Amino acid sequence: MEQKMLDHLFRHHYGKMVSVLIRIFGLRHLETIEDAIQDTFIKAMSAWRVQKPDNPEAWLTAAAKNRVLDIFRKLKAEKQRIPNVTTGTQAIAINDLFLDTEIEDSVLRMIFTACHPKLSATDRIAFALKTISGFTTKEIASAVLTKEDTIKKRLSRARKVISRENITFEIPLGEELVERLDSVHEVLYLIFNEGFHSNRTDILVRKELCGEAMRLCKMVLKNKKTRNDDGYALFALMCFHAARLDSKMNDKGEIIDLPNQDRSLWYFPLIRLGNEAMNQAVINNCFSHYHYEASIAAEHLKAPSFETTNWRSILKWYRQMYQLRPDPMTALNMALVHLQLGELQAAEALFRKIEPASLEQRSYLYYGTMAEYYLMRNEIKQALSCLELALGTVKNESEKQYLFQKKEKIKQQLNDGGKARSEGS
Repeated sequence: MEQKMLDHLFRHHYGKMVSVLIRIFGLRHLETIEDAIQDTFIKAMSAWRVQKPDNPEAWLTAAAKNRVLDIFRKLKAEKQRIPNVTTGTQAIAINDLFLDTEIEDSVLRMIFTACHPKLSATDRIAFALKTISGFTTKEIASAVLTKEDTIKKRLSRARKVISRENITFEIPLGEELVERLDSVHEVLYLIFNEGFHSNRTDILVRKELCGEAMRLCKMVLKNKKTRNDDGYALFALMCFHAARLDSKMNDKGEIIDLPNQDRSLWYFPLIRLGNEAMNQAVINNCFSHYHYEASIAAEHLKAPSFETTNWRSILKWYRQMYQLRPDPMTALNMALVHLQLGELQAAEALFRKIEPASLEQRSYLYYGTMAEYYLMRNEIKQALSCLELALGTVKNESEKQYLFQKKEKIKQQLNDGGKARSEGS
């Protein structure tokens, strides 16, 4: 059994198992349940080395069901709860909880539990990434740009709040549902972004995370109580970005920037799916930042070539998004668009507003964009200096290699120019 497949199954099934077992035993046994699921996967890794099951997913489901019985035996105090689950007019048999529809319902309950307002915003994200998508503490730390110890504290704090506040395992209703959906969308987008542009040093693109975020987003949209315009816009955005994944890297793992991407590799069924979601998202004419981001991504996809990109339209969407959410990354993207339009003064004005440190682990993007600005001004030494700053702050190896090659290319052009002048003199 390949490690990659085990990783995929862990990612795909962890949240389902946590959700179903919590529905049976209750949130107060969360830590026991998480330990039990870890045991199931450890058992799978050992057993599958000897004999790979014909249907790994069915094997995991059966193992999880057996683990339920283990927990029943170990948690004797819970015996009185068993009838509450298995009998009565509203009851549901344990076996039925493993049906696809009931698993989806359990995962939805888990998503909304993780996004409960009694948990702090940062704790919600960490807790959701752990329980719904099976992230390790290290992966969560990477995804939210913080330390692993901080994540451990956030997870511990979230579990204590859930226990102390007697938070229920259910999908909220009314206004509470509307507020909680915002947090749900934020977490799903975070998972997708970790796949589309990973913060890990060794991998830039993690397709399985993009797929997981899209699967969860589809699940939220599938339920008529939890679908809304923002959710459709977010799903459209994910589709548009995911359609370009195969063109972002070459076979050697090297980054291919947008001007040089092979547009024939873009996956048009996903673009079509994104367009369908976008049509749903704009019905009520009420736009979120997901709407604007999706519109920007769509402009790139509509252009037959990089040279024919409608930068004016993209700038318009960025400006509207900046009014809604004036963050430094949006400002930096607006500056980049101004550079594409040859509007150096407008770009410079935006650069002045941005404090590179505010971009945290993405500060290298600021220096990389500044390098482009200086190149357009033919100020080569300043451009090289900015690329050095970018190289000093970038963590991902692929991006570091991309920036290094760019710097070497500029230096070579500088040397060739000097040599030509010398020969001509």
